[in-house]
Order: sequence, then C-alpha cells, then structure tokens
Amino acid sequence: MINKTLAFTYLYLLTYILLSAGVILYNKWVLSTKYFNFPFPITLTMIHMGFSGAVAFFLVRVFKVVSPVKMTFEIYATSVIPISAFFASSLWFGNTAFLHISVAFIQMLKALMPMATFIMAIMCGIDKPRCDVFLSVLLVSIGVVIASYGEIHFNVLGTVYQVTGIFAEALRLVLTQVLLNKKGLTLNPITSLYYIAPCSFVFLFVPWCLLEKTQMQVSQNQFNFWIFFSNALCALALNFSIFLVIGRTGAVTIRVAGVLKDWMLIALSAVIFPEYTITGLNIIGYGVALCGVFIYNYIKLKDVRVSQQSAESMPGRITKD
Repeated sequence: MINKTLAFTYLYLLTYILLSAGVILYNKWVLSTKYFNFPFPITLTMIHMGFSGAVAFFLVRVFKVVSPVKMTFEIYATSVIPISAFFASSLWFGNTAFLHISVAFIQMLKALMPMATFIMAIMCGIDKPRCDVFLSVLLVSIGVVIASYGEIHFNVLGTVYQVTGIFAEALRLVLTQVLLNKKGLTLNPITSLYYIAPCSFVFLFVPWCLLEKTQMQVSQNQFNFWIFFSNALCALALNFSIFLVIGRTGAVTIRVAGVLKDWMLIALSAVIFPEYTITGLNIIGYGVALCGVFIYNYIKLKDVRVSQQSAESMPGRITKD
C-alpha cells in the first residue's frame, strides 16, 4: 500500500506539472491572433500581477496564512524593486514571444536557462568560471543551436524576445540570491507575490501606456472577464503548487519535474496548435540540450552536498582545535 505522505507528494508533483503546462498553453491560446486573439502580452502580464498581488495581500494580511518578513525601506528599495523590474521584464518578454514562435520552440529555448544563470552569476560575483560547468552549458548551447536550425517557423524577433526573457529571469534569480538571501530574507511564493507582484505591476504600467494602451483603445477585441479571471487563477495556482512541491521535496525535484513538463508541452502543443510543425532536428537538438541541463543540475547538486558536508563537519573541527 502506498504511503499517504508519498501519495500526496506525487499528487502535488502532478498538479505542478499540469498547472505549469496548462498556464503556458492557456497564455499561448489567449495571445494568439488565430485563437482568442488578445495580442497584448503586457496587459495579460499586468492582469496576472494585479490579481496575484491582491490575493497575496489577503492571504498575508487578512487571513494570515503566512507571516510577512521584516521588510525595511532600504531592503525594499535596493532589493525588491530591482528584482521586481527583472521579474516583470522576464514575464513581459516571455509572453510577447508567444506572438511570434511556437510553444515547442519556446520550451527548447528555455534549455538555455542554466547558461544564462551561470553567466549572470559570474557577472554578479557569486560564481567563478569552471571548466565542468562551462562544458555543460556549452552542450546546452549546441543543442539549442541545432534545434533552432531545425525550426521551420523560425522567427528572429520571437527568438530575441524569448532569449531576453530568459536572461532577465536568470538575473532575477541571481539578484534574489545576492540581494535577499545574503540579508537573511527568504521569500516563499506567497510572500514573493505579496512584495514583488505590486511592484512588477507598476513597472509594467509605463511600457503598457507606451506600447499597448492606444492599440487596445482602437482594437475590436472584447474583454472576457471569465477568460482572464481563470487565466490569472491558473497562474496563481501554479505559484502555490511550487510552494507545496518545494516544501515536500525540494528545488531539485522541481527541476526534474520541469523537464518532464517540457517534453509533455512539446507533444501537447503539436496537437493543440497543429499549424506549428516539430521536426526531427528539433527533437535531436533539444535532446542534446537536455543532456547538458542534466549534467549542469548534477554538478550543482554535487556542489550543494559538498557545502552541506563541510558545514556539518565544522563544529567537530572547532571542538578539536
């Protein structure tokens, strides 16, 4: 008989995979001019941020599901604001990419995340150039180049948007480690949304005024409340599922589940959006990139274990001295 705790863990993992894939496919469907026809990615991102920020406020301040961290003005100004800026940018560019390239190709490009994170970590001084990590991210890059070469519907603008979004997300992750974790602040998905979502909404307001406000005023697109409410609800539920999975398993499990989700997305997107063709070269390139991702994750996991062993052995050394 399956252990009840283990069963819940698998249920949370399955929920995370389905929600993560569902949000991506839902966003593509909403933004695509061929389907729901709402080609305003900044607006969609602002809806997500506004809704998530409001729900997080009620969970933290009204229902007190989680407690707020000790946030000072100095920490907010020097840490939360820049992190929010890059978070907003990553979502904006990532959603804009849906207008130009397929879901499958976007997932293949997302394999570049380890390379982007490695580069940003070196630039911010929290990591050093290493041969083993460099070779793993090089393998990822080669795989993505092969997948791109095999992309029939290759679009330069969409690729630039997606890659820019990846680097913005990598910089956000690195800044979170540099600016928040080193100050002793740890934000779970709920408190992250509580502090970051409203600030991200404000950052998106300026480009929205410049790029989408006028277009929306003259557009014939109708605003369907239930479509956008359910879309924002799915995005919020995804954040909560990440919180549950990490709490029960850890960040490494999220990465492994993410790989499974990516393969599922590539297959599903070919069925749901048949106008985009997946080639054999796409699959080969993505397979090569995934090998690099697995090697990168293995190296990082090994580094974490070495650090933990060193920390555990320190008290003994001090006593001996």
